[in-house]
Amino acid sequence: MAEPSNDIQRIGPDTQVTLHFALKLDDGNVVDSTFDKQPATFKVGDGNLLPGFELALYGLKAGDKRTLSIEPEQGFGQPNPQNVQVMPRDQFQGMDLSEGLLVIFNDAAKTELPGVVKAFDEQQVTIDFNHPLAGKTLAFDVEIIDVRAL
Repeated sequence: MAEPSNDIQRIGPDTQVTLHFALKLDDGNVVDSTFDKQPATFKVGDGNLLPGFELALYGLKAGDKRTLSIEPEQGFGQPNPQNVQVMPRDQFQGMDLSEGLLVIFNDAAKTELPGVVKAFDEQQVTIDFNHPLAGKTLAFDVEIIDVRAL
């Protein structure tokens, strides 16, 4: 191990961060968490965390524990009405539809696109392709374990 320096490394560009985190909705439901498993490690800017989540961590150091509020604009964005599409019911033949059901579609490039059934009747099905966390303010609980300069 290198000798610890007096300069405390804080999270910012060109750092690698190891942390525990939990992502929670307003109602307290946990969306994702590492507190019960191995901590996560990422390099700032590597795309593992959305930029808004990374920016919220700037300035924190090893040992810090925080609950950060992530607004939709910094998180998964606001829902886009154009991402809600109505499709003919006959495209769902043999499927047992229910509101909230996650359906995976393949686009022309065979990329998987998840959509959630919002409503349906005998003629049509309304599918929401927005990210399930779009429009939600999230609590981002973090415990910073290690910060290293790259």
